[in-house]
Amino acid sequence: MDTPHLRPLTARSVVLSTLLGVHPPRLAARHLVRVGDLFGIAEGTVRVALSRMVTSGDLVQDDGEYALTDRLLQRQARQDESRRPRTRDWDGGWEIAVITAERRPAADRAALRQAMSALRLAELREGTWLRPANLDRPRSETVVRQCTFLEGRPEQDPAALARALWDLDGWAATAEALRTSLDEAGTIAERFTLAAATLRHLLHDPILPPVLLPPGWPGLALRTGYERFETDFARLLTSELRP
Repeated sequence: MDTPHLRPLTARSVVLSTLLGVHPPRLAARHLVRVGDLFGIAEGTVRVALSRMVTSGDLVQDDGEYALTDRLLQRQARQDESRRPRTRDWDGGWEIAVITAERRPAADRAALRQAMSALRLAELREGTWLRPANLDRPRSETVVRQCTFLEGRPEQDPAALARALWDLDGWAATAEALRTSLDEAGTIAERFTLAAATLRHLLHDPILPPVLLPPGWPGLALRTGYERFETDFARLLTSELRP
């Protein structure tokens, strides 16, 4: 199975992925420089990246430390939730969101689409989004302001509806490729890059009730593979960041 296309490892991606993976997401510049050195990235390159990330609003600097801004803290929260989703027993019901706000500016429409995807809702048709009602997560003000929520049950086969709303086979194929590649990767740089891709992919897991999933769904196996990497990388960070 081919490895999915991976983003190149840059100073920015190393800094961002490292901070997204630590709690709290705050590290001293010297520590981030040491992390960059693990991947052969020069100190000057890391420090330039840090400066640019502060300028662009990705990071804030405080007393020699760099921390994620609110926007990226929200991304970290979504990543954490995608790794350990809060599910509940499914009774066959679906949550349905109907867009009822009128004359919305383009910025509101774009923000709503992003918020709906973050809630793991799928668009049935323009203005109507839905999913099985098996997740516990708050709805943002953007969603509440523009939508009316209903609950119902499809008359057709719910598994067929799920396949129509999400590309389950495509997600599973990429997940299996990532899991296999993460297990087989040799260098820390390879594993780090694959782990970052794994987190991005988990953000798009619809997290459906098991009865609606194809046989052999690799979601749990992919999460387990990432957990192994996270444990190993945490040990490495502890040893590298030791005074």
